[in-house]
Amino acid sequence: MTDDTASAQPSPATLAIREALSGLPKEFQGFDQIFEERIRPSLQAREADRIAATKRAIQSRWISGAILAAGVAGGIVTQAIWVPVIGVMIALMVFAFGEQGVSKLAKEAKGLIVVPIAEELGIDFTIEPGTVDTIYQHKALGLVPGWDRSKYEDLITGVRREVNFQLFEAHLEEKRTTTDSKGRTRTTWVTVFKGQCLRLDFHKTFYGRTLITRDAGFFNRLGSGQKGMQRAGLEDPVFEKIFEVYTTDQVESRYLLTPDLMQQFVDLETTFKGGNLKACFDGGELLITLQGGNLFEPGSMFKPLDSADRVRELLNDFNAVFRIIDEVTNGRVRMEQNQS
Repeated sequence: MTDDTASAQPSPATLAIREALSGLPKEFQGFDQIFEERIRPSLQAREADRIAATKRAIQSRWISGAILAAGVAGGIVTQAIWVPVIGVMIALMVFAFGEQGVSKLAKEAKGLIVVPIAEELGIDFTIEPGTVDTIYQHKALGLVPGWDRSKYEDLITGVRREVNFQLFEAHLEEKRTTTDSKGRTRTTWVTVFKGQCLRLDFHKTFYGRTLITRDAGFFNRLGSGQKGMQRAGLEDPVFEKIFEVYTTDQVESRYLLTPDLMQQFVDLETTFKGGNLKACFDGGELLITLQGGNLFEPGSMFKPLDSADRVRELLNDFNAVFRIIDEVTNGRVRMEQNQS
């Protein structure tokens, strides 16, 4: 074997990357090279920091566990309730201190991985976007409940097949105040929604409004989006058992809600690791909410930073969004061709 032939052979690391990214759609081909050239070097440069941060975290977990055990034992010996209470408090502080480095590194790793991927796909990514006004559209359509306090992160915006899309994570909380028998008040914050919000703008007005819900709960039935709607019959009885659909235009809903699109909704829950999907076609837009899930995270810090599996999971997230855009766009094309 000549030197030129040997140098042309991919390294074991490159082969591992290709294996991890295999099976992705054609538009993601070439990301093995992007990973090698743009992502992996910056991750390898932080590997020593990862090792140090995880070592501190592991040590703090052992120490906090020992403090907790000592506190419990001390409480048993002294019969004093304050001993284990103080032990718990100190153990929690030690644990939190040890986890700070891991949390900080995870946030930095997210930028090192997601930003290059988004740039290659022509997408904008903002980790902390502030208030995302689109949430008010989700509320108006009954996809999320009201809230008193909100937080947003991981805003993704881009264009695919002339469809503008926006994806972000929202954490909505409601303020609740209670009063006990002695007149003392207590205020708590209760999470009413935490998950992913997706908005797709197709630049073509839908003839009616169609609402898709995952169950028949109280919130679904009284959602503002169902006013003036009728129950829609789906083509596939399997998905009719999974989703409830209400619409003002039966014909349009059948063109839009193909079995393939309903399957994409199910797959979206799996990919995004969430549930209780709600969606609404309104005006020229499709809005979707999904409770739970935490997208665009770099994964566990207790494995090497340059693991290609991190990139594979992020590309799967993007691909799930792309498939829904493609299926809805194809449905609109089929409807327009049938009417022409």
